[in-house]
Amino acid sequence: MTQPLQNPQRVIVVGAGVAGLALARDLAGSGIAVDLVEQQPMAGGHAAQLACKATDTCVTCGACLVEERLAYARASDRIRVLTASRVTDVSRNGGFTARIDQQPRCIDPGKCTACGECLTACPQERALVRATSGYQDPLFAINPGECLYFKDGSCRSCVEACPAGAVDLDAPGRELTLEADAVVLATGFEPFDPTDKPYGYGRFENVVTTLELDRMLRSSGKLARPGDGAEVRRMAFIQCVGSRDAQCGHLWCSQVCCGVSLRTAQWIRYRYPETEITCFYIDLQSYGAGFDAYYRRIQEQIRLVRMIPADIFEAESGQVRLSYQDPESKEPQEELFDVVALAVGLTPAPGTREIVQLLQMDDGLAQFPLEQPGQKHALPPGVFMAGTAGGPMGIAASVADAADTARKVCLFLRGRS
Repeated sequence: MTQPLQNPQRVIVVGAGVAGLALARDLAGSGIAVDLVEQQPMAGGHAAQLACKATDTCVTCGACLVEERLAYARASDRIRVLTASRVTDVSRNGGFTARIDQQPRCIDPGKCTACGECLTACPQERALVRATSGYQDPLFAINPGECLYFKDGSCRSCVEACPAGAVDLDAPGRELTLEADAVVLATGFEPFDPTDKPYGYGRFENVVTTLELDRMLRSSGKLARPGDGAEVRRMAFIQCVGSRDAQCGHLWCSQVCCGVSLRTAQWIRYRYPETEITCFYIDLQSYGAGFDAYYRRIQEQIRLVRMIPADIFEAESGQVRLSYQDPESKEPQEELFDVVALAVGLTPAPGTREIVQLLQMDDGLAQFPLEQPGQKHALPPGVFMAGTAGGPMGIAASVADAADTARKVCLFLRGRS
């Protein structure tokens, strides 16, 4: 464990996803104190919800990288993690002063034994959040936006079920004031919402996003049809949902979708070799060293169709019927699948725009891509960006970008000392 510092330089990092955690570790290792401000009840972001895709070998999916950084942040005396917290105001006074609004911590981590009785008793879906990693703190948290007690006071099931008395629905929130020498935006991304796309998302139980599929695989370690838990014999991935799409104004490639889909498909084929998998795509984004050899192996395991389906229907069996044009014969085709996974793209996080506005910065810094031909968006002194706050990138790239940002922050602070 690191030793506490006497009056160290401080940095506020907004966002405790993999980039924020990686940045905090690098800064703490350089003797800088870090306040990690995370809007969600748990640190770790989207990366902490991803399942490891390793088969008989590591496939460099990056899921383990967030675990290492969560563990470091929890053990370090130089990193303070403020979850369920929002930055409500930022002012400059030579350095930075930030006001933080922290939601009530209704489950006391000092009393919680992680028995899960509160989760079992809760009648409302998504009202209780369970950690996806043992390094997350707290291990359970209440989501006030879904909790019936906070809506109308009608339910106290979690309080009654908790044998340790760790749940206090009347716990107060708090306001904090943080002082810092620099601010880093590591606000991450928002997954594209495919509800309005013609793929039945939100209407058909067996149409999910790749992120939801990852959560299912991580929590249970098993592949099953979401609607009824039945065996999955045929499965499809549809790429570029919300990316490279002029209709919704998202012209960018999200960089990570191809890798996520192919690694997940490969993992499924490794665990369930009888499962037939089809991937519908526009182009496949290459990633990592040795991609050509990897692509040849994928072609032996997964059917690749260079065509995006035109429409989707639900069959009486609960299966999903996809219609598309065969790319070679140009003839219309229809096929049934047990599960369809939509590879949703990355979009700017709402939290990025909020902080950009609070800091009175160029609004272009809250958009993808950050730099378009002929445009430059300069960050003011003492303000930095890391990870997907600045544009689409994968886990490994976010960690590398965080390291580069940490170097820039250290150089800036050296100039102030």
